Amino acid sequence: MGQHIQSQGDREVGLSQIQELYRKFADECPSGKLHLHEFKRIFGITSDSTEEEMAYMENLFRSFDTNHDNTIDFMEYVAALHLVLRGRLEDKLKWSFKVYDRDGNGRLDRQEVKQVIKIIYKLRQHAHHPDTEKLSPDQICERIFELIDQNHDGQISLQEFIEGAQRDTWVMEQLRLDIRPSGWFIDHQNKNS
Repeated sequence: MGQHIQSQGDREVGLSQIQELYRKFADECPSGKLHLHEFKRIFGITSDSTEEEMAYMENLFRSFDTNHDNTIDFMEYVAALHLVLRGRLEDKLKWSFKVYDRDGNGRLDRQEVKQVIKIIYKLRQHAHHPDTEKLSPDQICERIFELIDQNHDGQISLQEFIEGAQRDTWVMEQLRLDIRPSGWFIDHQNKNS
């Protein structure tokens, strides 16, 4: 079931496209370190981009900076690309959890979930995403907690996050950070070519 959810709507990213991203890394970062402004530029985020797109990219950058040195080295970059473009569903969910967990305590509170849901909600509205519902980000957050906070302690553990997303397709769609990453990547590659 989980693999079906992961693959819905995603287009395949070819090896040549992935190699192009590696080439861009080397061109943009001859020092071997990628800073936030370079990360945004590689992915087509400019001063014309929306505030939500910028916030989303900052969250992604932070999640890929595994050693917390405010840069992404080549190995972190390769691991990030592999995860987002070809990773298994469970690995993507673990990564998503890490992005949501801004304080790094291993549990999600309502404020953390609400903050990311608001970004995703605005990105979907901006992109005229067909899954944008009539629920507000606050209502989406409350519904997520009702559906996956199994012990009703007001926090979501990694296990509750993964199990809840795999159990309920609506929850999966709300928690997904990648918003069809392969399609997004291919569209940006076509624009930049």
